[in-house]
Amino acid sequence: MRVVIQRVLNASVSVDQKEVSRIGKGLLILLGVDIADAEDDLLWLVQKISGLRIFSDHDDKMNLSIRDIDGEVLVVSQFTLFGATKKGNRPSFIRAAKPDKGEKDYLKFVDELQRLIEKPIQTGVFG
Repeated sequence: MRVVIQRVLNASVSVDQKEVSRIGKGLLILLGVDIADAEDDLLWLVQKISGLRIFSDHDDKMNLSIRDIDGEVLVVSQFTLFGATKKGNRPSFIRAAKPDKGEKDYLKFVDELQRLIEKPIQTGVFG
């Protein structure tokens, strides 16, 4: 799995110019699933993200997690995180999981993260 994690004051996802999800202060997570990802990889990543101390405390030190600030989370599937451009001019997505595995792991990721942070998670539209 590959993720891009961005601290945000707010974020939203729109499809065909229609907003499908919105959050306030928290994390925007772009998630790509690899063809070789196993459940252990997913569970490790969810555990890591839920405990990442990347929000500032009262002393302006990055010392608080998403749970500590009672923040919101938006997870968006992003297979292009596996785009390989080493050869040629056209990206190869050979390492990206096929849609059935990608969606299954994406939904499992969302469920597990929601369980750990004990708060509903907003999502984009898979695909």
